[in-house]
Amino acid sequence: MLVAAAVCPCPPLLVPDVAAGAAPELDAARAACTDALGVLAAARPGRLVVVGPVERTGPETYPEGTRGSFRGFGVDVDVRLGQSDEGSPAEQRLPYSLAVAAWLLERTGWSDAPVEGLGVGDRLTPERCARLGRDLATRSERVALLVMGDASACRTLKAPGYLDERAAPFDAEVARALGTADMAALTTLDTGLARELKASGRAPWQVLAGAAEGADLGGSLLFEDAPYGVGYIVATWS
Repeated sequence: MLVAAAVCPCPPLLVPDVAAGAAPELDAARAACTDALGVLAAARPGRLVVVGPVERTGPETYPEGTRGSFRGFGVDVDVRLGQSDEGSPAEQRLPYSLAVAAWLLERTGWSDAPVEGLGVGDRLTPERCARLGRDLATRSERVALLVMGDASACRTLKAPGYLDERAAPFDAEVARALGTADMAALTTLDTGLARELKASGRAPWQVLAGAAEGADLGGSLLFEDAPYGVGYIVATWS
């Protein structure tokens, strides 16, 4: 059963070495992510599953110990998902969304439960996402999720997706749903609109909604902003 969840954004810029001189601009987001992971640790889960967006449709699984890197951004930063590297294929690499999650877990010294990763793409239907979530919730008597994903990338003229007037209302509704653990609102998010607004978190959020079915969890919104024109949301369910 799902006992807790943390929702965090997944830009590689969260890693200070990647952000370089701009690193202080995301200090508040990093602090909120740290607080969110604290909620996961306090729930004492038997297993932690990290869910994040991938370029392919997925689902793609990543066992504990799978390695990732930010060398593609010109920095010498490597990460590993969880503590163990047993059973992790040497050629398998974490996508950036899960690499950011691994960095957050290492930064906070996560050692509370075994960790595994799941990558989901934006072509997965809400129904498939919900089924994946329900399956994750059965992995242990006490399962926690770390759900990675960004809101729209169309909040300003300089945003990756340019300015779209629909972006701010979309992000506001997502922030409300995540902050109140509104599973129905997340399940019914418009997949086409999410894709047009380049909201990478849509599928991971719907996996969370599926995992939370039958669980009595309340939500808390810790952070919501749109630096660089991209919506970043941090929330917890517990």
